[in-house]
Amino acid sequence: MIGNRYAKKPRSKDEGEKPFWISFADLMTALMTLFLVVMAVSLMVVTKKINEATQAEKERSSEILDICTGIKDDPTLKNQLITVDCKENRINFGEAGRFGYNDYRLNAEGIKALSALVPVVLKAANSENGKKWFKQIVIEGFTDTDGSYLYNLNLSLRRSEWVMCSLLDPTFNPELSLTDEQKNQIKQLFLAGGVSFNSAKDSKEASRRVELRMQFYGLKEKESAEAQPIFVSAPIETCQLAR
Repeated sequence: MIGNRYAKKPRSKDEGEKPFWISFADLMTALMTLFLVVMAVSLMVVTKKINEATQAEKERSSEILDICTGIKDDPTLKNQLITVDCKENRINFGEAGRFGYNDYRLNAEGIKALSALVPVVLKAANSENGKKWFKQIVIEGFTDTDGSYLYNLNLSLRRSEWVMCSLLDPTFNPELSLTDEQKNQIKQLFLAGGVSFNSAKDSKEASRRVELRMQFYGLKEKESAEAQPIFVSAPIETCQLAR
């Protein structure tokens, strides 16, 4: 009897498992809290990067607009027949940039306008913003719709090449006086391309034209470009096109 009085009562099954379940619940709560903290920090980092990228793109667009506006508002071009579109980043010579039928040589007015424009463009490219963002200028030659596509493609390319020759070869344009450094910069900055009769205008006369399309670096593209070496062009060659 005495032994039975002081014998311990067996614990129930639920009482034995309670500490285990309490510890497991605390662990899950801690893991959930840690997960939420990590997610919150990650979300903050991502949001910060998005905001920085958005701000950087806004600054890039503003600085590119300043480059284009600087060209557009330059007093040297005030009396020229040149239109600078800062929305499309294109430079149009109007009637001065038109070619004769089946001809690839720019007229006297076009040569005059080009001679006035090139120093202004080089000045913009050498500005603080220009050095950051100016990638290249594509000289685009256009034709009317007479003839085949391939024939006009060749003709439009010859028109843009003639403009390039007038920048580099003094025999094409004696009025344009550039230093060797400026001519080397033109080689690096300007490209010649033909467009055939794509983007034809309302009239055939207006379609036979040349335009300059300005291109600028993107944010990531600029970073990769800065890592590449810069090559200096060779001495000026003589253009083979007939003058």
